[in-house]
Amino acid sequence: MKKTEQAFREILYQAMEKDNFALKQSELSKRLGFSLSTINLAVKKLERMNAIKIKKMEFTIIDVKKILYLWASTRNLEKDMIYQTRADMPVQEIEKSLPNITYAAYSAYKFRFKDVPADYSEVYVYADEGGLKEIRKRFPPSDKNPNLFVLVQQGPENYPKTGTIAQIFVDLWNLKQWYAKDFLKALEQRIEEKQ
Repeated sequence: MKKTEQAFREILYQAMEKDNFALKQSELSKRLGFSLSTINLAVKKLERMNAIKIKKMEFTIIDVKKILYLWASTRNLEKDMIYQTRADMPVQEIEKSLPNITYAAYSAYKFRFKDVPADYSEVYVYADEGGLKEIRKRFPPSDKNPNLFVLVQQGPENYPKTGTIAQIFVDLWNLKQWYAKDFLKALEQRIEEKQ
């Protein structure tokens, strides 16, 4: 995930989950461990599309959806894929067997909202190096049709184990399975209700 995308994720997390619509670039820089110029690049892009308003000491988020759709349309999940394999067991068993991960996509939605808009047969997770090592032990490489996908974990560890709402949205937006649309529609409805 690019640094600007990580900045979008944090901005959306603050707005959508913390109800914090006024942010400072210096605080984002510190929180994410990125240079101020990297944060400024992301913020300027959002200003050009009228999603934020820059003030003297901070910027205000004025259109969450614009930021969300920008990130969703530029995200490249496949680029962040670090491992995929076949686990011959139900998805619920796969989900229970995963160590030190952050759930993504379908599993993240399920655990976050205690709901499943459609049946699904793939598990997507984010993992760091240690988590990936353990996953490879538990789920060895297989040439069969993969149903377990591991994405590289990036960013602060203060996010929920299900990832952020924006992250779930962006992941679902980028999946090809037909039922991703059902999950996405349900999540869009939840986001609309919260606005």
